[in-house]
Amino acid sequence: MSVRRILTVLVASVLVCGGAALAQAPSASPKAPPSAASKASKAAAKPAAAKPETKPAAAIAGSAEPTLIGQFGTWGAYTATPNGKKVCFALAKPSSSKTNPPNRPRDPAYAFVSTRPAEKVTNEVSVMIGYTLKPGSESTLEVGGASYAMYTQGDGLWIKNAAEEERMVDAMRKAPDVVVKAVSAKGTETTDTFSLKGLTQALDRLAQDCKR
Repeated sequence: MSVRRILTVLVASVLVCGGAALAQAPSASPKAPPSAASKASKAAAKPAAAKPETKPAAAIAGSAEPTLIGQFGTWGAYTATPNGKKVCFALAKPSSSKTNPPNRPRDPAYAFVSTRPAEKVTNEVSVMIGYTLKPGSESTLEVGGASYAMYTQGDGLWIKNAAEEERMVDAMRKAPDVVVKAVSAKGTETTDTFSLKGLTQALDRLAQDCKR
């Protein structure tokens, strides 16, 4: 799956869950994902707090192709400028994945850490898990000896308590890996381990490139 396709899917997923995520964490800043893929659309300019809608992903994502500005270990650092607004993000695939029952089919999983200067959003963590999550199920992200509850909808995960996100990212910079546990709509339990090798360098590079 291409990076462009990954981002298109990410955009569609978060637009679907945006309103519900705000309801879960009313004190959190509005969450809207990185947008970079094919055709421009006015829908991309809608605030995250708007009523969630499902629209073709290609029509929602931005007009700019993502550009790889550096590969650091397992993490790629990308930038894009959909609809004139700069977006920077680090992207990685799991180093290992397990399902229970074993060998259940699923799409690839990806972890993102995104920054959107125009929205004053820095280092927002999200995971595209590769399947439809079980509604109301508990998902967690474990890193540095701590476990963080994740809000889930569709096939995406975001931290439930936005106030903990900075601490979680700091832990991700120091730890060797992060483990994401979730349950599919069919009851399959998954455990994805993402190596964090290179994440600090990727985020530092993006911080330089995303100042404006």
